[in-house]
Amino acid sequence: MAKLINLKIFKRFSESSSFGGILLIVCVIISLLIANTSFATGFQNFLNTEIGFSTTGIHLDYSILTWINDGLMAVFFLLVGLEIKREIVEGELSSIKHATLPVLAAIGGVIVPAIIYTLFNEGTATANGWGIPMATDIAFALGILSLLGSRVPTGLKIFLAALAIVDDLMAIIVIAIFYSTELHLNYLAFAGAMFALQIAFNRFGFKNIWFYILPGMVMWYFIHHSGIHATIAGVLTALTLPTTEDDVESPLEKLEHALSNPVNYIIMPIFAIANTNITFQEGMVNGLTSNLGLGIVLGLFLGKPIGIFLMSWLSVKLKVAELPEETTWKHIAGLGLLGGIGFTMSIFIALLSFSDATLQQEAKFAILIASVLSGIVGYTLLSSYNKKKKQAA
Repeated sequence: MAKLINLKIFKRFSESSSFGGILLIVCVIISLLIANTSFATGFQNFLNTEIGFSTTGIHLDYSILTWINDGLMAVFFLLVGLEIKREIVEGELSSIKHATLPVLAAIGGVIVPAIIYTLFNEGTATANGWGIPMATDIAFALGILSLLGSRVPTGLKIFLAALAIVDDLMAIIVIAIFYSTELHLNYLAFAGAMFALQIAFNRFGFKNIWFYILPGMVMWYFIHHSGIHATIAGVLTALTLPTTEDDVESPLEKLEHALSNPVNYIIMPIFAIANTNITFQEGMVNGLTSNLGLGIVLGLFLGKPIGIFLMSWLSVKLKVAELPEETTWKHIAGLGLLGGIGFTMSIFIALLSFSDATLQQEAKFAILIASVLSGIVGYTLLSSYNKKKKQAA
């Protein structure tokens, strides 16, 4: 029964992410149109508008862009954290047999792009951006894969979802460790107290999700002022939500259901519109051949598929894992390319990596190009392979 619940949750998540991926594409186009018309200045001024309030002891007065990147994205990371915990407890990551392949493939898909980026940027002003090509955008990747429908095996979709979830987990760890600013221990202590309170509620069997959400909101404030990126509060909150392996909907599953549509249909599109506003300028294409551009484009477009495929191949050859049912190595190659769609998380890390607006624009343009290339080539490879199989049959 637990397996049925897990498959239903995955089906809902997959379908939601599929539509969310298509919606994200539309929002990217809208954002690019705005950034390259007379609306660009007005839109940027809107994003820079400060809203909120401040008192002697509380500061919550931030720009709309900050509220999007630090506030709404914390909700996105909350959903990611819920998905990670569920997969570990009862999903594709709940057993060594099922978890080994996506975990090792994700590790390969993180290490190789980071190495490629570092080879181009070591010792330069852009060296700090090594985390940019590490991430896979699960919404876009599943959205592209869903366009193939029954032409790809179901096991491949589950494998991609599990891989992307592990990928997100590693990106979260990288952000927490390497992209945090100067730490303020007093705020960290207050945040730790809120986290301890959530754990206590879990231990005492509290089922109402507000016992976790409200301390999580307070923890967000403390973490935001601590020097660690505030989105980590979403992940920590997710880890404290109770869940079970039986057929009764747990608080974790209940919250995951409630957040799935708002995150995929509202939060991610808002993030895409606010952060993809790239104003095309003369020489921007030439920037793709700079150290920064090459590190990102080659890291995502080549590093991701090489890392994913190589680690998958080694895992199977060493007999520590096995391919999903009905999946071939050509499927894995195509999936690896879809893993190069970094978009949302890559842009997010780019914003953390560089304070210079010009570098942010160049990085976002390189991410956009690499993601488009990865999506088109990955889709084409998987689609053509299916046609050859039909012809052979």
